Amino acid sequence: MTTNGISPAPTPANKLLGKVQNVNTPSRHPSPQPTHFSVPLGSPGANGHRVLRSATVGYIAPEFKGRDEQIIQVKKIILEQGWIPESHLDEQVSWFYNELGIDDVYFQMEKVEVIATHITSMYAAKVAAYARVDKREEIRLDMEATDHAIYIDTSIPGKSSLRGPRFENRLEAKYLDHTDPNKRFRVETFRSPGTISNDASSKASLRCYFVYQCMFVDPTPEPDETRLEIISDRMFLTKATKNTKQIYDDIIKLAVARTGPVIEVFDIEGTEEKRLVVAFRSRTARGIFSALSDLYHYYGVTSTRKYVEQFSNGITVMSIYLKPATNLDTEPMPIEQSIHQITKEISLLYCIPQNKLHSLFASGALSLQETVYGHCVWVFVQHFLNRLGTEYVSIKQALDPKNPAHVEILSKLKRRLRTETFTPDYILEIISSYPKLVRMLYAAFASVHLSVGPGFEKNIIAPTPSVEVLSDSRLKEAITREVSNEHEEMVMTAFRIFNNAILKTNYFTPTKVALSFRLDPSFLPEIEYPRRLYGMFLVISAESRGFHLRFKDVARGGIRIVKSRSKEAYGINARNLFDENYALASTQQRKNKDIPEGGSKGVILLDAKQQDRAPEAFEKYIDSILDLLLPAKTPGIKNPIVDLYRKQEILFLGPDENTADLVDWATEHARKRGAPWWKSFFTGKSPKLGGIPHDEYGMTTLSVREYVKGIYRKTNLDPSKVRKMQTGGPDGDLGSNEILLSNEKYTAIVDGSGVLVDPNGIDKEELTRLAKNRVMISQFDLSKLSKDGFRVLCDDSNITLPTGEVVPNGTTFRNFYHLRDSGLTDCFVPCGGRPESIDLSTVHKLIKDGKTTIPYIVEGANLFITQDAKLRLENAGCILFKDASANKGGVTSSSLEVLASLSFDDEGFVENMCHDAKGVAPEFYKAYVQQVQATICDNARLEFEAIWREHEQSGTPRSVLSDTLSLAITTLDEELQKSDLWENPKIRRAVLADALPKLLLDKIGLDTIISRVPDSYLRAIFGSYLASRFVYEFGSSPSQFAFYDL
Repeated sequence: MTTNGISPAPTPANKLLGKVQNVNTPSRHPSPQPTHFSVPLGSPGANGHRVLRSATVGYIAPEFKGRDEQIIQVKKIILEQGWIPESHLDEQVSWFYNELGIDDVYFQMEKVEVIATHITSMYAAKVAAYARVDKREEIRLDMEATDHAIYIDTSIPGKSSLRGPRFENRLEAKYLDHTDPNKRFRVETFRSPGTISNDASSKASLRCYFVYQCMFVDPTPEPDETRLEIISDRMFLTKATKNTKQIYDDIIKLAVARTGPVIEVFDIEGTEEKRLVVAFRSRTARGIFSALSDLYHYYGVTSTRKYVEQFSNGITVMSIYLKPATNLDTEPMPIEQSIHQITKEISLLYCIPQNKLHSLFASGALSLQETVYGHCVWVFVQHFLNRLGTEYVSIKQALDPKNPAHVEILSKLKRRLRTETFTPDYILEIISSYPKLVRMLYAAFASVHLSVGPGFEKNIIAPTPSVEVLSDSRLKEAITREVSNEHEEMVMTAFRIFNNAILKTNYFTPTKVALSFRLDPSFLPEIEYPRRLYGMFLVISAESRGFHLRFKDVARGGIRIVKSRSKEAYGINARNLFDENYALASTQQRKNKDIPEGGSKGVILLDAKQQDRAPEAFEKYIDSILDLLLPAKTPGIKNPIVDLYRKQEILFLGPDENTADLVDWATEHARKRGAPWWKSFFTGKSPKLGGIPHDEYGMTTLSVREYVKGIYRKTNLDPSKVRKMQTGGPDGDLGSNEILLSNEKYTAIVDGSGVLVDPNGIDKEELTRLAKNRVMISQFDLSKLSKDGFRVLCDDSNITLPTGEVVPNGTTFRNFYHLRDSGLTDCFVPCGGRPESIDLSTVHKLIKDGKTTIPYIVEGANLFITQDAKLRLENAGCILFKDASANKGGVTSSSLEVLASLSFDDEGFVENMCHDAKGVAPEFYKAYVQQVQATICDNARLEFEAIWREHEQSGTPRSVLSDTLSLAITTLDEELQKSDLWENPKIRRAVLADALPKLLLDKIGLDTIISRVPDSYLRAIFGSYLASRFVYEFGSSPSQFAFYDL
């Protein structure tokens, strides 16, 4: 078979293909990533590159006038030390000063004692290399300080060394990827012109790296500032030529306006040398410096000089001078073709600079696009390998689902099966063992998704690797034939499942910041995921991995970022990522019973070493999903993708944990990218963009409070005498507003910083102060505690409580405090905390002698208590309302915010929903917010009364009734949308007139709203309004005639 009409070719023996024909013939294994050359500088040559005169290129070091005097001092010191024979001294000093290509800045900055030490160390390294039995030429030197560093290493041009100190990785980790944003470093690196010995067969030369801390003209400019005289490092301004400054000035202006990298190539007049310039936002491509070296080495190219320049507006620019590596054993491809492939692959490299299979790429075993593809499937396999197996199904069928002991055994078995068999390292070990299979599976993937639409240049798309494209059945046979055991077959079969599930991907679009895949969720096993997902996105970037799941086409839900305090916590979060996302979306589906949208949720998990990269991870997640939602209109930047879904998709997103302050960026970014639905893309945005912030107006808390107040009302409790515990402290949205709206006696608060307890009641005035300032209990004034009160912070250890109890570890105490039988809690309102904080294995701690130790629980935080644990608590006498009922205020607010954005035209939206430049809200906005708050309270009261009534009548647990009502409403909703009632104009208009907010109707008019809002959305409003009102009044199992009595 052939790929794109290309006959299969044998796999090259090493990194370079043995034979290269012309530019239209496949050579290496290039990623089909056409780049975007956009810097309008100079006149292009025949290859499209700008041409630079060699005399104007690069940097000119200021002359060091004290050089000759310094050499005399250095020689004197070396002579006194006596390590280098006097007969060799002049030769060694001259070689160091004149042959290595070190510029005068180094000699001007360093002390003579340091330079003497470096020359002596180099000489010692030469002697040691000569004395080696294998005669391997190795000279290595490193000197690291807090503000600068020097590395000198032996290397063969055009080859990546997988052994040795890997200085590039080291300086990158220590200086370029520094976590302190106030410390930035620039890098200069040179290759010595000749080899390190006089032996004609020698191929090794010296590579010198110089790292300097930046001294910016203005360390804190505006993010969009681009003037070099303000944002540059002072050394750069001194050394860079006028031409280099012009290049950087133009490329920085582009980089500031772009999400991803900007790439430019220049020809240098009269030479084969090329200058590759890459600009990108700092902190967005950890590991790209060393990965770029592996990339150009792969294509038989070496660098003579490299510069990394930092600018105080947050832009990094890398400038690399490239030429063919002439000392390799195989014939290199033409430099034009090499540069063409390198520039195309930088986009892919930027997405994941250091993929898990990178060593296979650096060694030449696989191409970059094959290893990045393998990395993506490695992530996929961790979440979707069917680890439970048929045995689990058999055990589940044999056990009694109504027996709590059986359910607990099954839950523990499920957790163990999922964690112990296939670890990430084990999966990677298997994948790394079969590069040949990875290549075949990638070829199948690329053959489907690599395509070019009408009007786009086909000749800029490089061919896929010359590998025969096998059908799925033949791939299955190949996997069975190659692997050694069942585990390996399961992992490699997951590649086929991944390929078959992809409906569209941005993998082959020229510019991107992360890799996104729209998957068909039908591959999910029903035994584990009984409710069928409608849509599923997987996003993988350098900082994170994430999903977006939804249960209906028109669906709504927040995007949360999950952080991990430790490597162990990351492992747990990674294992639970998809299941947590699925459960959150499922809860959202039940929660959204009162609104037109179904349930969805997005979860972004920061990688273990990227905990400070939340904004970058979020921006990449959003931008890469937009790649799959918006049509491509810019050749060379966003080419058309292969769309096997073939339907328009719109996602409605909102804020969640760790994303509330990122929503405005997402809204503005959708508008910049031309999304027609930008106004409704994100809810919870700032008022200047027409948003209704949930935290500012307490939208989520209003719903939770209705359930709390409902319990007090039904049980005739005096709130001021109710002792209350809360997880999720005064720094959070739900926690702070719960404190501000409550009138109970707080006895315990648990938040991210620790535990605050006072049996006599925590000082409400001080709590209110913390809530208004949105700060943690770590800032509580301890003088406001009674003699019995205490605070234990996570970082504390061996703390003695007023009772005499000693707390050895503050973090452990915090994590499990909510499970203690303190005797201090009447009402528990979780407003924060990790999912499944109370499950079957821990719920017994809240039950004493068959009775619950906490009489009332309103689950404000999503998924805080597992369903089986809720049933145990209710059986023990706890009055408990679950998250899907209590925590629905935010979604109601978001839905009504979207309705307003759909109902107004752009001009009307700005006039009536957007705060002005001074932050003044339009009168309509103020009134609309009040109507939204009233609607939230009404919906919560209606559901509370319905659940309370049905429980009184049937004795069915409230946690079950909540789901039963949700299912009844959503089922009736779907039936009504398809019924003849919708087709009746009189009934349709009457229902919409009742369902739509009166303020919108008065301002815009029913007919105008109907003309502007999509029909599918109006139909959803019609169904959800009728269904929810009917079920709340008549229950989840009314008589068949009840609907017509409505």
